[in-house]
Amino acid sequence: MGKFNINEIEKQYNFELDKIVSEIKKKKAKIVLLQFPDGLKPYSTTIVDFLEKQTKETNTEFLIWIDSCFGACDTPILPKEVEKTIDLVFQFGHNEMMPSY
Repeated sequence: MGKFNINEIEKQYNFELDKIVSEIKKKKAKIVLLQFPDGLKPYSTTIVDFLEKQTKETNTEFLIWIDSCFGACDTPILPKEVEKTIDLVFQFGHNEMMPSY
């Protein structure tokens, strides 16, 4: 995975990273799982770098789901012992769920 500029990524995609940071702080999440479709996986480490900087005081650990992701209904199936340790899951996508008319 290559390095990208977060400002350039945010010009192209609306990942609502400020909302994610806010939710992490609100929930005091210690372990957060991020799930990306294949086309967005190259940006995943840049997004994690940004989130780590924004949540530095929370000591949150970020995990990137590297298996496939085919949409909102494709949630990760995790072993119970791992599932219990994850505080939040954020799923990213290319398009809005509902079309705008």
